[in-house]
Amino acid sequence: MPAQKILLYPHPVLKKMCRQVAALDGAIAGLVDDLVDTMREGPGSVGVAAPQIGVSLRVCVVDVSTSKLGKENNHGLLTMINPEIVERSGAAIMREGCMSVPDYTGDVERATSVTVRYSDADGETREIVASGFEAVAIQHEMDHLDGMLFLDRIVSLKTGLFRRKSYK
Repeated sequence: MPAQKILLYPHPVLKKMCRQVAALDGAIAGLVDDLVDTMREGPGSVGVAAPQIGVSLRVCVVDVSTSKLGKENNHGLLTMINPEIVERSGAAIMREGCMSVPDYTGDVERATSVTVRYSDADGETREIVASGFEAVAIQHEMDHLDGMLFLDRIVSLKTGLFRRKSYK
C-alpha cells in the first residue's frame, strides 16, 4: 500500500473522537498497511494514527526502534487497534513534534511508563508495558484517537511552543 497524505492542523478530522473498530476485515488490514507505509515515509516519524490520514477509527501504529531515543528500549512495530491505557506512572516533560503540525514542536508532560491493552492486526488481545520514549510515542498517537494534538497538552503556551527550524 502507498503512503497516504497527512492531514494538517486545523483539519476538522484531527479534532474528532474516533470510533471503535467493530471487526477486523480487509479494510482494516489495508488501513494498517497504509499507516505503516505512511509512518516509514514520514521524516523522523515513529508513529501515525488513522485520523491523520482521514480515517476516524481507533487504529494507530508506533515503532521507535529506528529512533536514537527508542533504539535501546522498544517492542518493535506496534499495530494497535482499539488501544486503551490501563495504567500510567511517572511523569516527564519532553519535546514533541507531529507530522500534522509540521511547523512547530512543543514541551509536553507525559507518563514515563504506560500499560496498554489493544488488539493486534491478527485480532489477538495484547498488553504491554512501555517506558521512556516508546511510552511517549504511544500516548501521542493515542491522543490522536481522542481528537487531541500535542498542541492541546503544551505545558506553557508562553514558553513551551517552538517554531521548527527544519523538518527532517
